[in-house]
Amino acid sequence: MGVSRLGISPIIPTVASFLLAALWSMSVFAGWGLEAFCGESPPVCSRRLATVSTVSGLFAAVAASFTLAAWLIPAARYDQRLFGRLMGTGVVAWIAAEGVLFLGGMLAK
Repeated sequence: MGVSRLGISPIIPTVASFLLAALWSMSVFAGWGLEAFCGESPPVCSRRLATVSTVSGLFAAVAASFTLAAWLIPAARYDQRLFGRLMGTGVVAWIAAEGVLFLGGMLAK
């Protein structure tokens, strides 16, 4: 009797990664973060949020690197486990970037 294995399509973590990247980008570059956390507050809040965005950007850079590595490294494309590890790490890093941005934004108020 064979072992059945349920695999996840590679498109699911890829789409999740792109959606998290879009959310992070809009929060940092389109002003969503400023509107959500600072509103009509003094410029001190926006300076604090800029610092938080920089720290969050480090996690975002790691996330983007892992996501790109999963698709561009030939070994990852042929090895489903390696692809899953790289994409999983990328998604976790995107979640960390969003978390740092959210917690930092709450503290910047």
